[in-house]
This record gives sequence, structure tokens and C-alpha cells, in this order.
Amino acid sequence: MRTPIQPGLLPLRPLTTGELLDAAIALLRTRVWRLALLGVVVALAEQAALFPLRRAADLDMSYLPADDRIGAFWLLVLVGFATEPLCIALLGGVAAAAAPGALLGPAAPRPTRSRALAVVVTAVFVGALCGLAGPVLCWPFVYGLLGLAVPAVVIDGVGPLRGLVRSVRLAARTGMRATWIRLLAYGAWWMIRIALGLGGVALVNLVYTSPSTTVDNLIMGAVWLVVNALAYPVLACLDACLHLETRMRTEGLDIALRRALHRGVTTEMALAVPR
Repeated sequence: MRTPIQPGLLPLRPLTTGELLDAAIALLRTRVWRLALLGVVVALAEQAALFPLRRAADLDMSYLPADDRIGAFWLLVLVGFATEPLCIALLGGVAAAAAPGALLGPAAPRPTRSRALAVVVTAVFVGALCGLAGPVLCWPFVYGLLGLAVPAVVIDGVGPLRGLVRSVRLAARTGMRATWIRLLAYGAWWMIRIALGLGGVALVNLVYTSPSTTVDNLIMGAVWLVVNALAYPVLACLDACLHLETRMRTEGLDIALRRALHRGVTTEMALAVPR
């Protein structure tokens, strides 16, 4: 029997930037309810963590702190630098687990052990490193370079520390292509989130007058919960697709997988990290 050229939902070849964004949406559809639910959970946890920091900065609906709360405001910003990559990385564990099946269909290897703990540890490392990068204004590069760490842990089967190193190596290849694509997608969703977030708060202001900054913070948290619950699953799916695509482009993963499919052997060895 001839091996199908397109065994799964995702293309088994290097992709353009536009095709990668389409692939992320296609991957999201394979786990839409699970990722949507988890997106709400992580976004809710994030807003719960940020709420006391907004209160400490005395933030109101103008998103400006009180004159004597500038230090608390910058703490809020720096924690936000950490929580967003953390949330995306946590969802990336689910997206990466689904990616081989979306790429290979029935030929995808079944996972032999849970990688949940390794994903959580890796996500915490990613969030912490991004948070530490905020004060020195190199956050975009740290964010861009570490985005493939969780997919490396899940798909390549490496440990958290090696996953971080492998992410940097993959994202730095071919002129940091994966880094720039990740930043492009984040920037696009950042503008969408800003528009929806500011628009949502403005809409609430039209029909409701908040009696205090505490209520302001609750409203802002609710609006950003909805906005981030939409954005984070898409960005997580992009990371999983970008990881596989970068391996195809720089390691010949697509060739190895096609050979395995043609021979009718397991694809697990082809997905393993090259030694």
C-alpha cells in the first residue's frame, strides 16, 4: 500500500509563516474544548494572582496607578511579564501532546508516560526567566527563544533543563526564524488583546459607574480573563507547530517521518531528538 502524502491534519513539510498560523488554528480545533477550558483556568489563576498587585498599585480603569504607588505598579508589570509566558507554556503541554497525532494521524506514536510534571517544571522556569528579563528590557528575546521548551519536553522527550537549552538552539537557527515568528504572533495577539481589553472596559464604563478602584480591578480582571483565555490556547498551539516545523526545516524531521511511514515502522524513533 502506498504511503499517503498527507497522513495527518498538519502538512508534513516546512511551512511558510502564514501556513504556520493556519496550522496553529487547525491544531487548536483538535483539542478545542480541552484547551478552551484550560485556557479559562490558567487565565483565571493569572488574574487572581494579579488582582492584589492591581490593588496595591491602586489601579483604576485608566490603567494608571496612584502617584505614590509607582513601585507597586512596576511590580505588577514585572509579574505580568512572567505570568503570560507561564500560562502559554502550561497550555503548550496539551498542544504539544496533540501535535504528533495531528501531523501523523494514526501513525503517531502513543505516549508511554505522562510528561505533566516535566511540563509544569519547564513552564515555571520559562515564566521565571521571562520575569527576570523584564527589568533589563530583553524580555522579547527571552520570550521568543524559550517558546519551544515545552514542546521539546513533550515531543522530543527531554527533561526540563535540556528542553530549555534545546529551545534556545532551535529558535536561534536560520537567523532566529522561530523567534521572530513567535514574536510576530505574540505582537499580533497583543494588539488584538489590547483592543478587546480596552474596548471591553470602555463598554462597561458606558453602562456602569464603578464606585471604587476595587470594583475597577474586578472589572479589568474579568475582561482580561476572557481576552487571555482566547489568546493563550492559540499561542500555545503555534509553539507546538513551530517546534515541529523548525525540526523539519533544520533537522530533516519530515524526511525521517516519511521514510518511517513508507517502511511501515513506528515513527517514535524519527521523532526522537537527534543524537
